Amino acid sequence: MTPKENFNFLNNYLGYMEPVIRINKGFIDKFMGDSIMALFSENVENAINSAIEMRIKLAEFNQVMSQFGRDPIDSGIGIHTGNLMLGIVGGEGRMDGTVISDAVNLASRLEGLTKMYGSSIIISEDTLIKLNDPSQYNYRFIDIVKVKGKREAVYIFEILDGEPQRCKELKIETKAEFSKALQLYKNKEFKTAMPIFKDIAHVNEFDQAAKLYLDRCSAFIQNGVPDNWDGIEVIENK
Repeated sequence: MTPKENFNFLNNYLGYMEPVIRINKGFIDKFMGDSIMALFSENVENAINSAIEMRIKLAEFNQVMSQFGRDPIDSGIGIHTGNLMLGIVGGEGRMDGTVISDAVNLASRLEGLTKMYGSSIIISEDTLIKLNDPSQYNYRFIDIVKVKGKREAVYIFEILDGEPQRCKELKIETKAEFSKALQLYKNKEFKTAMPIFKDIAHVNEFDQAAKLYLDRCSAFIQNGVPDNWDGIEVIENK
């Protein structure tokens, strides 16, 4: 696209997303290209509901754009819960509002992980435990990770309600098998876990996480397991 077409495309996309965040009582801190950084001060449910609705709006946006010959786009959303400070930075000639917090950095890292695990929405355990009723959402545990810039491991979950309908249904159907295979993987029982992940990937071609674990099992079987491996995935990139 030309720069002008790019601006038009971005503003059109952001025009679909901004009202969803506002309606769910979110505050947009800033737009970063095609990324949106939003804060939800009241409760976790507002953030997750906003994320799910944004995914619905994304499908609508892609449908409209297809009429103009545009390829569909995808998006990933990371949600973490914690304390932060919202303030003003800058100098006399130029000031801007921003937030400073380790929690914000982790949310950004979780957004980046959506590409690796093929997830629409990834939340941290700190977010999950703040839900008043977790059963109102379909979710599954996908990994324990140490992201760049964090010393502590983080348990991460994907919200399945943000997936396309068929993918969501298949992930729900295979949730028990995925959980079993993941536990076997964490226990270093790769040869037992591998066929289960393979069956899941066969049933649901959209389940990128199952395919990722299938590759990991294969690599460990072929190359062996490091002595210090504890089942925690260390993510070096942002």
